[in-house]
Amino acid sequence: MATVVLLGTLDTKGEEYGWLRAQLESDGCAVVTVDVGSFTEGPPADVPSAEVAGRSGVDVGPMLAARDRGAVVDAMGRGAAAVVRELFEQGRLHAVLAVGGSGGSSIAAPAMQALPVGVPKLLVSTMASGDVSPYVGQSDVTLMYSVVDISGLNSISRAVLGNAAAAAAGMAAAYQRRTAEPAADERPLVGASMFGLTTPAVDEARARLTELGYEVLVFHATGAGGRAMEGLADAGLLAGVLDLTTTELADDLVGGVLTAGPHRLEAAGRRGIPQVVSVGALDMVNFGGRETLPAEFGDRQFLVHNPTVTLMRTTPAESAELGRRVAAKVAAATGPAEVLLPAGGVSGIDVPGGPFADPAADEALFGAVREGLAGTGVPVTDWDGAINDPGFGRLAAERLHALITTGGN
Repeated sequence: MATVVLLGTLDTKGEEYGWLRAQLESDGCAVVTVDVGSFTEGPPADVPSAEVAGRSGVDVGPMLAARDRGAVVDAMGRGAAAVVRELFEQGRLHAVLAVGGSGGSSIAAPAMQALPVGVPKLLVSTMASGDVSPYVGQSDVTLMYSVVDISGLNSISRAVLGNAAAAAAGMAAAYQRRTAEPAADERPLVGASMFGLTTPAVDEARARLTELGYEVLVFHATGAGGRAMEGLADAGLLAGVLDLTTTELADDLVGGVLTAGPHRLEAAGRRGIPQVVSVGALDMVNFGGRETLPAEFGDRQFLVHNPTVTLMRTTPAESAELGRRVAAKVAAATGPAEVLLPAGGVSGIDVPGGPFADPAADEALFGAVREGLAGTGVPVTDWDGAINDPGFGRLAAERLHALITTGGN
């Protein structure tokens, strides 16, 4: 029997969770209820059959007394993540379902994000029609908008929550069947970063890595994509990383909209995962429509990529700093690494005659990478052509294969 974990604050949502439990049981699922409410006297009376698998494990009394709601919610989220992860490792979780407003969603989200990709995670939230990035993170959380507030049961909430229960039951059953089947011969996973303007290089690399026996996961370097790849590397799920497109570092440095944060290009090195790194699309910073450009950049070189994306060329000074950052992150790696520098251009528009062609900026970038890695033992390979020229992607793939199979020796 598939098991659905119901995660929530039963002190405020006991009626809804009792109803959801009954729906799941009628769909043939076992149910474990994880109560992360702030009360101390046991589960609410209106959920008498709940198996409360754990609470936050944190004494929130002092925080409540201090009226520090943010600290309370954070503590509940951390505790929920620990309990849910333990249930998963015990084989007692085939899906997790939570409902809530902003507070309940902020508690449930860390718990869901703590589970591996592929484990069903469904969050019914009043916040699901806005910016959902804090709730999804780099995980495969499924969000359903509650339409009405999670405050008692009515004809609308029963319809929405009923769909949620049916979805969770179906996903749990499918996940249980899938994980019970004998494992097929699985190929090692490689993560690869790509942008529209580095697609030919990554496509060529992906084809070669597939020939070499790998399964390639391509991540669009739009901030979320870079964070997702970093997350999988941190989880130890990748055999290698082909980080040809490090453009998110430019957005982090200059203030673009596609930053993956200051720790991009660190997870593989921290975990000792073999990696081949390049400087793809570090010639650009990304903004929204032309009208969204910050006033301080008014005299810079721009290219309207499409109505919702405007690209700004990085300067030689910015390029040099990006090179220093790439070198520092790669130099800190605990596993084998290599850097490839395409002398003919780092993107599809940074080529001779292209709108972002700037040899001085490129050389500042390349020079800073070489200087930062001098004496570290990390090989830096120069490629005469542009990043998208035939042969670059294949070279990158074969270098990564060598690092994986021989450790770079």
